[in-house]
Amino acid sequence: MTMPHERTRAVIHTGAFLIELSRNAELPEDVRSSAKHLLRHYPSAGEVLLAGKGEEFLASTTCWSNVFSSSVE
Repeated sequence: MTMPHERTRAVIHTGAFLIELSRNAELPEDVRSSAKHLLRHYPSAGEVLLAGKGEEFLASTTCWSNVFSSSVE
């Protein structure tokens, strides 16, 4: 079972990987373009961590189960 902090870390690392792909001039233009297109609607690391913080608050006050965490550890 994936824990919220593991899921958070994976989403943040995936965003960083897409940024690397979008900036790598050695890759074909269609690959870079696809990465840029995906990044247009991809959450930033800060947004993912903020979502985790909100979910942790909900979990502490209701019967909510976290998807994300406010940290990657």
